[in-house]
Amino acid sequence: MSVLDERISMAALHSLHPAIRALIRNPILILIVGLFGLVQLPQLALQPTQPIVAGIVSLGITGILLVAMPFFQGGLLGMADEALNGQTSAGTLVAEGKMNYIRLLLAYLAFFAVNLVLGFIVVLAVILGGIGLYAGDNQPGLAILGAVAVVGGLFVLVYLLVTFFIQFYAHAIVLSDTTLVDGFKRSVSLVRQNIVSTLGYSLLLLVGSLVFGGIGGVASLLLSPQATELPLPVPDLSILVLAGAAIVYVVVLTILGAFYATYSVAFYRSIEQKTLA
Repeated sequence: MSVLDERISMAALHSLHPAIRALIRNPILILIVGLFGLVQLPQLALQPTQPIVAGIVSLGITGILLVAMPFFQGGLLGMADEALNGQTSAGTLVAEGKMNYIRLLLAYLAFFAVNLVLGFIVVLAVILGGIGLYAGDNQPGLAILGAVAVVGGLFVLVYLLVTFFIQFYAHAIVLSDTTLVDGFKRSVSLVRQNIVSTLGYSLLLLVGSLVFGGIGGVASLLLSPQATELPLPVPDLSILVLAGAAIVYVVVLTILGAFYATYSVAFYRSIEQKTLA
């Protein structure tokens, strides 16, 4: 492995320090992500007492988030990039969000369409597998089920690979000012040339998500209407406990979101600069 390859393979670790420093230097990033996370509080507050109303509210909030997400994503990536070089402000959120909204929205819809197609195929494979299991005698049914499982597994693998290679399309659009199509191409090209680094980066994010996600999951579980039905002894949940769980849930999402912004931008800039060098 060349010296350049060794440096690139360490990009995942080297990007951690500047990402953390950028967050400490710019707490406004945590505040912005926290405010965005507060949008979910109404449905969390309604879940324990009014699950049906909470479901309706959740659908409405999901629709709003789908429309607002490209604006927020573009603005947050712009702020993170600015924070890595010094100070940032909410003005960058608005400017970058407006500038990149259309491209990010179209890219998101394209990605959503791919997810929809792959998801439909997997669901169809599961249905056919269930039918095949009970069709005829056991031997043909099991054979069909095995074939469908293999096909479904292949499509899941394809989905994971597609997600892995295009994960930086938004970064390319916002940070490198690419077109919609070129954003996907830039992401695929950078990941393909930096497989080891990107695997390390993805692994670090996965570990962090599991740790913080586990904490957030426990808090979310306490807020669910099924909390009292758990097989473990759960005490009666007071309003203070539920409020505390909601706060923990939002704080966890806030920390994860703010760190992902600075870390992903730092890593993207690192592999971009070293690949183009």
